[in-house]
Amino acid sequence: MLTTILLLAASGTKAPPATALAPAPRQVGELCELRTDTGTLHATLDLPASPGPWPVLLLHPGSGPTDRNGNGPLLATDCYKQLGRALAAQGFAVLRIDKRGIAASATAGPHEEKLTIETYAADAVAWANRLRADARFTTVGFIGHSEGWLTGLIAADQARWEVMISLCGPGRPLSAILREQLHKNVPEKLYASAEAIIVELEAGRRVEKVPAELAALFRPSVQPFVISLFRYNCAQLLAKTQMPVLIISGSTDLQVTSEDADKLAQANPRAQRVTIDGMNHVLKPVKGLNRLEQLRSYSDPSLPLHPQLVPALTEFLRQHLSQKK
Repeated sequence: MLTTILLLAASGTKAPPATALAPAPRQVGELCELRTDTGTLHATLDLPASPGPWPVLLLHPGSGPTDRNGNGPLLATDCYKQLGRALAAQGFAVLRIDKRGIAASATAGPHEEKLTIETYAADAVAWANRLRADARFTTVGFIGHSEGWLTGLIAADQARWEVMISLCGPGRPLSAILREQLHKNVPEKLYASAEAIIVELEAGRRVEKVPAELAALFRPSVQPFVISLFRYNCAQLLAKTQMPVLIISGSTDLQVTSEDADKLAQANPRAQRVTIDGMNHVLKPVKGLNRLEQLRSYSDPSLPLHPQLVPALTEFLRQHLSQKK
């Protein structure tokens, strides 16, 4: 998630009511590998208990060292694990991946300065091809959380997703979101330094000297990746897509605001928009916008998903993601 480190430092359609309980998913996800020229990528498949074949969804993590479960060095949520199992209980298989260079896929990662968002997009295409070759699956959809939404949009033409879902995904250039969050979270003098760095990176130019306080975001080795992020505008990419799209935002998301969902909906009027009242960026129920209220949801994996999230997803998927070849 692009700005989890900063956190720790409009109205839309109402979500549908909860659906009836479905059979429980298999208790242990199936481990899955994808061999590439530079190493093996790893993932978990959450499979329904009902007989297949099933539709399958690639669930792509957000930014930074966030793993297939929704956890990382400063993050303990289990939100992706909970979501994968919950959707499997509704009859949809879910592939949860460790990105190249992260968690079990760490050894497949290039040197940090060689990593770009296009690297992740190419991996998403490769995973999509792997899923399409598996006779257990019918159609292939995509769920992108936070920065993962951008990855899916970049990959869309080659991956040929049948549906796309944005979970708290950006609708503006990521440089604009980063400016907004830095402005709220760092002192004015430090923000001025960050602004100067962002301007250079937007122009595709690297910055050699970075204040220690900003090194986590802008260290020289990560700048090629940040430059690649800044090249894209999710709303512009979404405007070109033809497949069914669901845009889900949370009213208490401190990291990606309702403005982003607004931009996405404006870019693609065919897309469905759902705002879940009281859902935050890690998909958990949190009533307020106070950081202290939010903090527990970023560090307690026992907290459940917001109760309206899975019903909203299931309604859309049953409408658009075919159960048959």
